[in-house]
Amino acid sequence: MITEHALLPVIPGQEDAFETAFARARPIIASMPGFLTLSLSRSIESPNTYLLLVEWDSLKDHTVGFRESPEYQEWRALLHRFYEPFPVVEHYNLVASVPRPGSSPDM
Repeated sequence: MITEHALLPVIPGQEDAFETAFARARPIIASMPGFLTLSLSRSIESPNTYLLLVEWDSLKDHTVGFRESPEYQEWRALLHRFYEPFPVVEHYNLVASVPRPGSSPDM
């Protein structure tokens, strides 16, 4: 499993429209092979910045399976117009995690 990490700098004043478009885009990514989970969070300190975290089975599921698909073109049409500058996307492997008290540790 890998985690896609993207800070999304939304054009100020476009936050509500972005969130509406993102709600329409969520089912697109969720339908892709290798997709596991997604979270979108809005910065408290910089309210036009969002953190997107997507878990995929593999790097290839994101970089090839999703980004080279027709579905990605729909995703792009819905969301890319909101970004200034365009976000940097990076991928991460889990090194360690701390579970909630009472649950079992991953590592």
